[in-house]
Amino acid sequence: AMASPESSKWVEAMDAEYNSLVKNNTWELVPLPPGRKAVTAKWVFKVKSNANGGIEKYKARFCARGFTQVEGVDYSETFAPTTATTTVRVLLAKA
Repeated sequence: AMASPESSKWVEAMDAEYNSLVKNNTWELVPLPPGRKAVTAKWVFKVKSNANGGIEKYKARFCARGFTQVEGVDYSETFAPTTATTTVRVLLAKA
């Protein structure tokens, strides 16, 4: 992507993603413990298309390579907010 003619648009997309991550306090920089390796990350690029097939926007995501983490060493718990479909239906019915 960075070697393409659209590289300036990819840089803008990367800047927007980075600024969003910083604004949302996505991570906290801490000293790396002795004998441990930092989790690596990579940029993932995608062109979003509109209904007509034209380019809507250039999307860049910064993805941590979490598969290198070891439970109990690099993290102790995970959290992913989820809800049951029936719960959403009940709430919408009451609204």
